[in-house]
Amino acid sequence: MITPINQSQNKPTKTSILYMNDFHAKLPNLERMYSASKTFDSFETSADKLKLSSGDDGLGEDPILSRAVSKLLGMIGITKRQNGNHEFDVIPSVHAENARTSNYQELGAVNIHAKDTSVLKDTMVRSAVEIHNGNKYGIVGIGPSDMFSRLKDGVSKDDLIVDDIDTTIVNLQKEVDNLKSQGVNKIFLLSHSGYSNDVEIAKKTKGIDVILGGHSHDLIKGVESGKNLFYNSDNEPVVITQAGKDGEYFGILNLEFDENGIIKSVQNNVIPTALFNRPLPAKYAVEQIIGKPEHVGVINSVPPVPKNRLIENNPHGNFLVDAMRKELGTDIALLNAANIRGSFEKGKIDTRKVSEITPFKNNLVIVKISEKDLVAAIKLGGKSFVNPGNKPGIVMVSGLKYTMNDKGELLSLSYVTDDGKVTPIDINNPNPDKFLRVAMDDFYATGGDGFHMLNKKHEAEAVYNFDKDKLACDYIKKQNGGVDITDDKRIEIVKA
Repeated sequence: MITPINQSQNKPTKTSILYMNDFHAKLPNLERMYSASKTFDSFETSADKLKLSSGDDGLGEDPILSRAVSKLLGMIGITKRQNGNHEFDVIPSVHAENARTSNYQELGAVNIHAKDTSVLKDTMVRSAVEIHNGNKYGIVGIGPSDMFSRLKDGVSKDDLIVDDIDTTIVNLQKEVDNLKSQGVNKIFLLSHSGYSNDVEIAKKTKGIDVILGGHSHDLIKGVESGKNLFYNSDNEPVVITQAGKDGEYFGILNLEFDENGIIKSVQNNVIPTALFNRPLPAKYAVEQIIGKPEHVGVINSVPPVPKNRLIENNPHGNFLVDAMRKELGTDIALLNAANIRGSFEKGKIDTRKVSEITPFKNNLVIVKISEKDLVAAIKLGGKSFVNPGNKPGIVMVSGLKYTMNDKGELLSLSYVTDDGKVTPIDINNPNPDKFLRVAMDDFYATGGDGFHMLNKKHEAEAVYNFDKDKLACDYIKKQNGGVDITDDKRIEIVKA
């Protein structure tokens, strides 16, 4: 449905934007986007066509995966990409190489500042102008103001300075004014700042016509006043888009502008990527970079996938955290719920599918954690029930079980042995002198996502050069007759 906003007697400028956000290195969906892009190219229309990404196309530290994502973005035809927080998961030299060799331009310098000593210096621009059929389009980008809470210590934190949202809005307006001074009257913001910040930007700035959003994983369909259609400080319309997460959807935004660059009408189409195939050129390009996957076993049965992996018991994630504990031989294992970005499926399973479920590629460690710090970590995870976006996510566990209400209050916690013996923990007076050998990844072990009580990597008993996907594959290979992934309800969420 086309939503009329303004009326003008002059011939409008028609524009069509293929937009994407938060694909999180889901290579099959990026391959499908190549097919969707070709379909978009084939549309017979007089509209100017742009292809833009609002970031988090990649995910995790694996440089090979990062290169595959960059290659696919080029094949899709993305011309401008705003850096999300996950673009900085890789070490700075890999990020810089991708930025300098890619077919697209990276934005973000409005509020993400690379230090002079960093290899990331000059890899990002504040804004750019594209000209289609004589029409100028200004494209400006901003990254997440909460960047550092999403990055592991020692990756890119030392290379960057990131502005808070208030400073970002001030500097964003200056950049928009700069574009306007160049005679650009159609301006798009690629924002990896989250929906609530995008609404604030729409209302407090002027000159921005469209905010192509990301970061908060909202799925915004259509155009609705007060939801994704707002009016700026000059009372001109601003449209906000966002297409969910994990590449399950992308969008095509059709616009008509009047002679002053004001939106006259708009149509927002949100489309499932599953409608498109994975064409051979895209699959071949990926295999040339990351190689062919290895078959590791068979999944006999799986339970349903949770609707919200951040705040629900997740049997698919539980299987992975069990593999961590059993393969490393520790008392317990911990894993952040946000680490899980997919689910197991019935049938043959290979290394690539496992890696897609847990794609971050953080090294595993064995550390000693006190019972007191363990309880504190699980209680911190419980705050996800009331935090924006349900972040950072609850703590997934192996060798433990716990009950929490839907306000995030921990009600009970117990040790559980493989033979089913349950030993309660006093959650009100946990023992600071009782220590457990714990398997976790080095994101948790360096205090990532605010879990400072787990920051024990410097005291680690062992640090490995592999992630949990290797352990999961090793564990699956050992299961004669295949794997049944079951729901043992080790995390129970009850009504408050």
